[in-house]
Amino acid sequence: MKVAVLALQGAFAEHETMLQRLGADTFQVRQLSDWQQHKDALVIPGGESTTQLNLLEHLNLLVPIRNAIHDGLPVFGTCAGMILLACQEDGKPRQGFGTMDIDVRRNAYGRQMGSFHTVQAVNGIGDDIPMTFIRAPYAHGLLSSSAKVLSQVDGHIVAVQQDRQLATAFHPELTDDTRMHEFFLHIATS
Repeated sequence: MKVAVLALQGAFAEHETMLQRLGADTFQVRQLSDWQQHKDALVIPGGESTTQLNLLEHLNLLVPIRNAIHDGLPVFGTCAGMILLACQEDGKPRQGFGTMDIDVRRNAYGRQMGSFHTVQAVNGIGDDIPMTFIRAPYAHGLLSSSAKVLSQVDGHIVAVQQDRQLATAFHPELTDDTRMHEFFLHIATS
C-alpha cells in the first residue's frame, strides 16, 4: 500500500510515521509532480484550511486531487482535512474538495486555548479512542445517507465515513494509538 500524504502544512510527518509503523509506504505531496506518482490512498492533515486551500489552488493540486477522490481514491482527512473534504460550511457551499456530504463548522471548539484531549468510542473501531482537538471543527449535519457518523463528543459529530472517505475533527496522528489509521488502511484495501 502506497499512501500519499499532503505535505503543505500541519502534522503530515506524524501521519507518515503512523502509517509507516503499520507497514504502509508513504510519500509527501508538495507539488503537482509529486501527486502524479502512483498512490493507493491519500491523507490530508490538519493545519489551517484556508491556507491549505490557497496553496492547493496556487500549486494546481486542487482539481486533480478532487477528481481522484471523486473517482474513488481512499482519503483520510483530519481537522482541516475534514473541512477541505466537506461540501458545506455552516449551510453554505464550501470551497475545497467538496467530496464528503457533511456540513462543518470551522474552529467550532474555539481558539487554541480551547484545545482539549478526551477518549471516546468510535463505531467499527472500539472504545477509548484517544482524541486530541486543536482549534477543531465538527460536522453539524450530514447531507446524504451515504455519510455515516462514527463518533460524537458532547453531541457533536467528530468522525464520519462516506464510502472510502474518512474524516475526523481530531488528530489521531498525535497519539500512540494506531487504530484510526488501521481503520483507514482497511477502508483503502477493501
